[in-house]
Amino acid sequence: MGRKNRRLNKGRVSRIGSYAIASSIKDPTCISCTTFNILAPIYKRLDHEDPSYRESDVKDYWLDRNKRILDWLLCERSSIICLQEFWVGNEEMVSIYDKRLGDAGYTNFKLARTNNRGDGLLTALHKDYFRVINHRGLLFNDFGDRVAQLLHVELIAPFSQCRNSNVRQELLIVNTHLLFPHNSSLCLERLRQVYKILHYVESYQKENKLNPLPILLCGDWNGSKRGHVYKFLRSQGFVSSYDTAHQYTDADAHKWVSHRNHRGNICGVDFIWLLNPNRYRKLLKTSWSEAVFGMFKYQLRRASLTEDDAFVFLKTDSQGDYITYSGFCEALRQLNLIGHCNGLSAEELQELWVQADIDGNGVVDYKEFKQQIWNASWFEERDEVGDEVWDDVMNETEQTIGFSVKNAVLFPTEVEKGMWPENYSLSDHARLTVVFSPLRMPCSRLTC
Repeated sequence: MGRKNRRLNKGRVSRIGSYAIASSIKDPTCISCTTFNILAPIYKRLDHEDPSYRESDVKDYWLDRNKRILDWLLCERSSIICLQEFWVGNEEMVSIYDKRLGDAGYTNFKLARTNNRGDGLLTALHKDYFRVINHRGLLFNDFGDRVAQLLHVELIAPFSQCRNSNVRQELLIVNTHLLFPHNSSLCLERLRQVYKILHYVESYQKENKLNPLPILLCGDWNGSKRGHVYKFLRSQGFVSSYDTAHQYTDADAHKWVSHRNHRGNICGVDFIWLLNPNRYRKLLKTSWSEAVFGMFKYQLRRASLTEDDAFVFLKTDSQGDYITYSGFCEALRQLNLIGHCNGLSAEELQELWVQADIDGNGVVDYKEFKQQIWNASWFEERDEVGDEVWDDVMNETEQTIGFSVKNAVLFPTEVEKGMWPENYSLSDHARLTVVFSPLRMPCSRLTC
């Protein structure tokens, strides 16, 4: 009977669509978040025979499309709006969004990509729900000129379940747009971008002596549930809000899509990630090393190497039954993970080697290779706060809120069934909206 109810619930969630979610958004005890890559006019091609002809060349076109986008956003009225590919380089576009969002009660924060790329990010927070404590821009200064926004906010809505004055009602919001994986050499750079975001968030919390807060990571991640970025975020305790609402597992990558890219492929790349403050988190450097080793193993298996073959491949310059640092580096070079502008740095190589060489004797034997490289676990499902992360900042006398996922929808609704509608013209991305219900976290290292 329970299994049948779960099936019925999954069907109900997937059928409610963008219209019916309005009742959840209007619930005064909830907050909502929308992430949407709105396809900058400077990138939208109008003529496939002439790729230089863009929507930005025809004002009537980009103006009409963006007015329709704003109509949808303001009809939905999420308390958090995270936009990517916002045309920050066009003053008229910026003015239109500032005016309409401002009139609707939003405070807007914009961040351009580096090197005058023309587009960037816009995060809008509704004044009825949030007080902004701090906001910062993170410039990756990398190959793709990518950026991220970090906003530290306090909830001011009357959340009845969290009225106790000892309950901290704050959260961290990140909006970003990762590099597109044009080729395999950029996979490592994309992983590095996520590491920079998580490291920046972790540093911000420690610098400001903050107890663990809920974190929302929103945006266009340019990678699916099958990719290394997805697994890296899962290893840090984050959950995909949309998948949580629909009770999808990590293996259900085919059940929804959110983007049709310039190559005509459709995939699910837009996420609102949630990390609650009582979730277990591995040390960030440990997760980073495991993610890179996972990429390393993927390359070895693509070359049809077994575990034993891979060990032999790594110890080619060794006369003994072990891997040397030089052999390790040479193998990474052959697999295109070092030796180019997006490859591993000398410092990153050394950190990986330290992770692999468990006993610190300067070589990696077969047991270490198997444990740290070949069989390294991506993530573990744990509930408690990781002692190794928060020992230095935990205040035993203060509680905090977390969030449960109440609802989540993608628009257009066809994408929830893994299909891309040909008549959809707002963007080459779907719009994702998630409704969260604040709740007091269960006892862990937090005092109830």
